[in-house]
Amino acid sequence: MPIPESQLETWSHQGSIAQSSSTYSSIKGVLEGATTPYANKKFKVFLQGSYGNDTNIYTESDVDVVIRLDDCFFSDTDWLSEEEKTVHRHAFSTAAYTYVDFKRDVLSVLQAQYGEALDARGKAITIDASGSRRKSDVIAAVQFRKYSKFRSSTDSAYIEGICFFNADGEQIANYPKQHSASMISKHQATSGWLKPMARVLKNMRSRMMSEGLIKAGTAPSYYLEGLLYNVPTDRFRTSYSDCVANVVNWYRVDANKPELVCANEQYYLLRDGHHTCWPQDQCDAFIEAAVKLWNGW
Repeated sequence: MPIPESQLETWSHQGSIAQSSSTYSSIKGVLEGATTPYANKKFKVFLQGSYGNDTNIYTESDVDVVIRLDDCFFSDTDWLSEEEKTVHRHAFSTAAYTYVDFKRDVLSVLQAQYGEALDARGKAITIDASGSRRKSDVIAAVQFRKYSKFRSSTDSAYIEGICFFNADGEQIANYPKQHSASMISKHQATSGWLKPMARVLKNMRSRMMSEGLIKAGTAPSYYLEGLLYNVPTDRFRTSYSDCVANVVNWYRVDANKPELVCANEQYYLLRDGHHTCWPQDQCDAFIEAAVKLWNGW
């Protein structure tokens, strides 16, 4: 039998808001402190991830924080002509205060505040939950510019994102602001169905994992949101039961999988071997596990 509408409706509810809000405010205050080593630099602190996009669920309500240095930046000039690339290379000087300096200083500030609750071994600096504070991930990043035109430093066009490096030193560029804006736009276009449906799929994922239908890490929230972003607007309608069935059937039958894009519209959604893409076999596994969960309820 299918999953009851009442269960899907329960799963559609947003997770912790008050705790997440207070956690973010506290971490933001620490990062923006007047005595930090980077206090005289240009930087911005903002949310990304499920809480930032209002798609967090009760069982997984981590707070994802970005602190982005804007005094320097990395560039993607692949879309420029050779002449523009040459002009770009000569337009800027090497930064005196670099990403390495910034991440070191951010880490020192967080260590001073949170001590042993900190884990900096991954691409993000993780702060463990404690009391009313929720588990949080802080990414120290720099501005990233994907150029489409460059005639001079004052006559150029680019898409602004963030850039950071993983533990292996590999560069990762992403576009959280564009992801958020696209989710808002699609949510409005679907008459408010998109974000509750994202929460439904995330709760379904949790149940699938507990029942051994998929492994942990198969369906990250970012990619589930990207999947829903590609679903035609008219498939979101009338009930959560209809929405789930429509999403699954669209993906299995109608979706042009190689052309699906992430919600930020800067990367393809399904590609193997890319930090910013979802391996298609993992997406396939999620969808087929959803069918098993649905039919075996």
